[in-house]
Amino acid sequence: MAAQGFLLIAGFLLVLFVLARPLGLLLARMINGLPLPGLQSVDGALLRGLGIRTLEMGWRHYLGAILLLNGIGLLVLFALLMLQGYLPLNPQQLPGLSWHLALNTAVSFVSNTNWQSYAGESTLSYFSQMAGLTVQNFLSAASGIAVIFALTRAFARQNVTTLGNAWVDITRITLWVLLPLSLVIALLFIQQGVLQNLLPYQPFTSLEGAKQLLPMGPVASQEAIKMLGTNGGGFFNANSAHPFENPTALTNAVQMLAIFLIPTALCFAFGDAVNDRRQGHAILWAMSVIFVVCAALVMGAEWQGNAHFTLLGADSSINMEGKESRFGILASSLYAVVTTAASCGAVNAMHDSFTALGGMIPLWLMQIGEVVFGGVGSGLYGMLLFVLLAVFIAGLMIGRTPEYLGKKIDVREMKLTALAILVTPALVLLGTALALMTEAGRSGIFNPGIHGFSEVLYAVSSAANNNGSAFAGLSANTPFWNCLLAFCMLVGRFGVIVPVMAIAGALVSKKIQPASSGTLPTCGALFVGLLIGTVLLVGALTFIPALALGPVAEHLSLR
Repeated sequence: MAAQGFLLIAGFLLVLFVLARPLGLLLARMINGLPLPGLQSVDGALLRGLGIRTLEMGWRHYLGAILLLNGIGLLVLFALLMLQGYLPLNPQQLPGLSWHLALNTAVSFVSNTNWQSYAGESTLSYFSQMAGLTVQNFLSAASGIAVIFALTRAFARQNVTTLGNAWVDITRITLWVLLPLSLVIALLFIQQGVLQNLLPYQPFTSLEGAKQLLPMGPVASQEAIKMLGTNGGGFFNANSAHPFENPTALTNAVQMLAIFLIPTALCFAFGDAVNDRRQGHAILWAMSVIFVVCAALVMGAEWQGNAHFTLLGADSSINMEGKESRFGILASSLYAVVTTAASCGAVNAMHDSFTALGGMIPLWLMQIGEVVFGGVGSGLYGMLLFVLLAVFIAGLMIGRTPEYLGKKIDVREMKLTALAILVTPALVLLGTALALMTEAGRSGIFNPGIHGFSEVLYAVSSAANNNGSAFAGLSANTPFWNCLLAFCMLVGRFGVIVPVMAIAGALVSKKIQPASSGTLPTCGALFVGLLIGTVLLVGALTFIPALALGPVAEHLSLR
């Protein structure tokens, strides 16, 4: 098992880095405002045709544009879902959603969370899936990438007040990155057997003689951006465990690669944009080390299996509860780590059926802010917050003013960093407490006891950190749960973006100081270790008590 697991992880990372390097070069050109090869005239004509002015913006103006775009998207999607029964492309005549489910779903897809309190094939029309959810998959992903574009420029520029133009960035990201890559991936999925049609559901008779309907729909087009934009919302309730969404081992591998592709490319692009590739490589090393360790832990826990079954003589290598036989234990474990390390809620196995420790690692990966590769844009700007915290801690230890890439980190930036890092832990812990203290929250728990606590903690962690995957075992389609999780998703997304943009506005006006003999190197093994330690320390101090009440207690009870 160890050799197979090592080869799977190593092969996955090797292919990922090879694919991400050239994409990083393209993203770096976009960050630096350089013309795109072969697309300069077309790009300019499109921007003029759309009426987009290319004047650069300060951080408040840039932030306002992102909030305006997402605010309008939220209102439009909410109205579309409420009025679904009156809109076209609804062959099954599905009615509109309840107000609280429509609100939850609209917030979910606008915030790049894609939490789903519904079964897609029995709740949403083709029009809602395409014009509503898929459109927001593109726009939410583009918004996250635009934020990291602005923050990267803040480190690369000096003595100015502008961070680029949000409308130009979002348009170029959508047209020249997300759309072409999604088209290629969607065509591959169609070739592999993923559905892509607008047919009504097809009646058939099962081998047992039961009359059933076979769901149809435009699945491949949504599936591609679902993965590429680290969105995660499935066309079907079973998500990527459904054979119409993820039919083969090849599509399973491509989905995992697509989830990590842009977050990895952004690390390369960051190094190129600040004219020091070692900085991007250092961040990528820190992410990769944590990822490999977590993947190995989940694989080991799932291969070992349930201790009770092992004592009864069961073979641990057949621990297939909640897993697809098409993919097996190792690929399912790797997928679970990939999707929770990134802010992608896609699943090809049921995390609720994992062992206590096997389910704890995905939960913890979300709780630390999904900075191990993370979501498109959000993963890197989340990790850069930990970078600033790490250089601040190092500065305290050596008695120097903390610096990163020549920019001095002052009290204001550290206050904003602390605020951004503490937003999601506060939402998770307070939201979990509220759910367990109220009858409306407890009524949704199907598995009372230790495991039920883990399910509640997982749901709130998933929402607050904009992941969207579910532990299952929780009836979340109620006014209480839909409103609670919608609040967590909205604040978890934009409560971090606002201080990040404020940090970018503060840094871009500062002068880049030349390196001296007392400057802390931020590209070597020592700093990589310090960064990993900072991430682990913050995660430990924040969530170990909650994890001890859930997965850890459940693991010990099985012994």
